[in-house]
Amino acid sequence: MTCPYETVAIDPLVRDLDGETERLREAAPLARIELLGVPAWTVTRYAEARRLLVDPRLVKDLDAWGLWQSGEVTHAWPLIGMIDAGRSMFTVDGEEHRRLRTKTSQALTPRRLEAVRPAIEKFTDELLDVLAEQGAHGAVDLKAVFAQPLPMRVVGLLMGVDEALHPMLTRQYKAFFSMLTPHEERLALLAELDDFYTELVREKTAHPTDDLTSALILADEGGEPLTEEEVVGNLKAMVAAGHETTIGLVLNAVRALLAHPDQLRMVLDGEVAWEAVIEETLRWDTPTTHLLMRFATEDIQLGEQVIARGEGVVISYRAIGRDTAHHGDGAGTFDITRPMPIRHMTFGHGPHICPGAALSRVEAGIALPALFGRFPGLRLAIRDDEIRRLPVMTQNDVEAFPVLLHG
Repeated sequence: MTCPYETVAIDPLVRDLDGETERLREAAPLARIELLGVPAWTVTRYAEARRLLVDPRLVKDLDAWGLWQSGEVTHAWPLIGMIDAGRSMFTVDGEEHRRLRTKTSQALTPRRLEAVRPAIEKFTDELLDVLAEQGAHGAVDLKAVFAQPLPMRVVGLLMGVDEALHPMLTRQYKAFFSMLTPHEERLALLAELDDFYTELVREKTAHPTDDLTSALILADEGGEPLTEEEVVGNLKAMVAAGHETTIGLVLNAVRALLAHPDQLRMVLDGEVAWEAVIEETLRWDTPTTHLLMRFATEDIQLGEQVIARGEGVVISYRAIGRDTAHHGDGAGTFDITRPMPIRHMTFGHGPHICPGAALSRVEAGIALPALFGRFPGLRLAIRDDEIRRLPVMTQNDVEAFPVLLHG
């Protein structure tokens, strides 16, 4: 696999995310990148991303990828599991995508989201009690005790997954996304997740309850019902996206506010709404860094550059969120006084826009004010530059987030 362009190598260990983001921005609107030896394009500006995300010539179909067709990329490539993830609304296009997404929309209704709000508030209060207990005499990991279990509890409740299984799912997804997980182990994890969700779907098919899994199985409007494989694929991807995104959103918001105490004081004094904190965090420090991958079914001209037929395209949401052409010269600065609405595209755009965006906003909108309401003196227990990022190429996540609850 050779690439005649100067490329930006995406670091699998994520040692300098800010530097990588800046290098991608400098190569805008399209940057040539290398993903573990595989060349691709990435779009790094808002306007061009918005255009490409609705272009029907860019598809999710793996068979449209020239490197896959030629055999240069195989299942031996460590990132293939993030692209060849089974049949779901996340991996198909056109009419099939509309059919699968319609079924999910029938199940993930605003009524269902509103109905789960009291449970989110209850989970939040319970986890804050645990946080208070564990942090009574020193540092406590905000991620492990609060930011990670909260969205897993919520998505587990929605999907009808027993809470006793949440730690297992958390470990499985963490290992799947980590670039330090051996490739054969990652493939085995995929198979185990398939088995887990297949068993869940079969159980809910036989004994449906009031949860999203049962609703997906029973959704019968708009054509043929979902197959078992399609329900499994949707669940597997939705649980991953549904908890990973919220972990990043909550921790990134806390980190940004602690690094900008003047802005934190404005929020705590009621001068700025928590909605502004959430939207500015989504723009400035996106939970998803790079979204893999779409493929060109024909040549696509973008300015002076051409995405050739068969080439892969990544969406670099973190670079897009700091696009000065769209957000102004201060795009690289966290600023909760930025005029609302903040028009970012962190949850995507077009047909494949994230179906769980509303849920993630609701969770953060409950979790953040509750956290700072209980612990207004919250501060980092280490220097900000000592926080270590997880070796994950797609999610903006950290190993741990040690805090002291009282300043």
